[in-house]
Amino acid sequence: MQSTWLVLVSLALGLCVGAGFIALLHLAEHHGRRASEVVNPVVPDGIDQVLDALESAGIVLDPSNNVVKTSPAAVTLGLVTGNQLVHAELIGLARRVRLSGEAMSQDVVLSRGPFNDASMRFRVRLARLGTRYVLILAEDRTESFRLDEVRRDFVANISHELKTPIASVSLLAEALNHAADEPTQVRRFANRLTTESARLGRLTQEIIELSRLQAQDALATPEYLNVDALVATAVDQSRVVAEAEGISIVIGKKSGARVYGDEKLLIVAVHNLVSNAVNYSPPGVRVGVGVRRQNNVVEITVTDQGIGIAESDIDRVFERFFRVDQARSRHTGGTGLGLSIVKHVVQNHGGDIRVWSQPGNGSTFTIRLPEAAPPAAMKLAAPAAVRENQ
Repeated sequence: MQSTWLVLVSLALGLCVGAGFIALLHLAEHHGRRASEVVNPVVPDGIDQVLDALESAGIVLDPSNNVVKTSPAAVTLGLVTGNQLVHAELIGLARRVRLSGEAMSQDVVLSRGPFNDASMRFRVRLARLGTRYVLILAEDRTESFRLDEVRRDFVANISHELKTPIASVSLLAEALNHAADEPTQVRRFANRLTTESARLGRLTQEIIELSRLQAQDALATPEYLNVDALVATAVDQSRVVAEAEGISIVIGKKSGARVYGDEKLLIVAVHNLVSNAVNYSPPGVRVGVGVRRQNNVVEITVTDQGIGIAESDIDRVFERFFRVDQARSRHTGGTGLGLSIVKHVVQNHGGDIRVWSQPGNGSTFTIRLPEAAPPAAMKLAAPAAVRENQ
């Protein structure tokens, strides 16, 4: 009986010791798991998929400000390098959010990576992610800010450019009223009024044209065009003014070149180049216009013997409202938008424009467009309309 009792006591003690040992194992496992989480942080479920889907920059920071997860954009924008945030500004914002526990948004200007001084503008949003992490979302607004600046400058320039002809029209109308009984004065003021109203009309039309060129559907229905024909039409629009100044416009031999595009827009572009060449040339000289095909590229070249362009101004001649010679532009009624329109027309046709110039020796502007092969149907049928234009 006594031996049986001893056996039962031994079994009970064994069970207690075993249970205690198992409890200790579970406790050790729990502490080990917690230690592992500290050393190897685990981001909450679903964050990986969210970051992969983001087009903007997304970054997850651990308590030591190490980057544990990031979206591809965060790397390409230069915000993250080697699992570290590049910019101290973002680290400072993360600390503020970690301490306050409240989300925040802020606009920041940052350099693009450690080896690039170019400034970029971001709208950043930071928030706690669970109890351990901070999530940073950064939206690149650099282009948006640039467009806003361009828009503001454009409006300011338009206001300045419109001010002069509007003031002139107002003054001339008042002068006409006071000179109602003087026919000679009335005619003089009326002629000047016509000139200023025409200048105002040109400026308005070119602003509308430039806005249309910047639309996405500027070339919704391109046509198969004869370049020699459209160049001839553009030159004819400037012949009267050229002849009045004793300037001859000479067109080179026919090239047979074809391009796809908008005929009216290309005529406007070539006309603007020819008109500029005439306006900036002295009387009695020539303006040359040529077309040639080279390596599947069609080149339209306009050469003058005018005042030329200083090297410091060559990169600016295609800016809106930029004028090489302010006094001459006022005399000719130039708006300062002509070359900007040329640039946009050419770019919308998949081409580019180049300029060579030397002060006192004239300038050469060259439009380069992709040459168009005849459509397949035209190759087979060879209609008379195509042959007649050759």
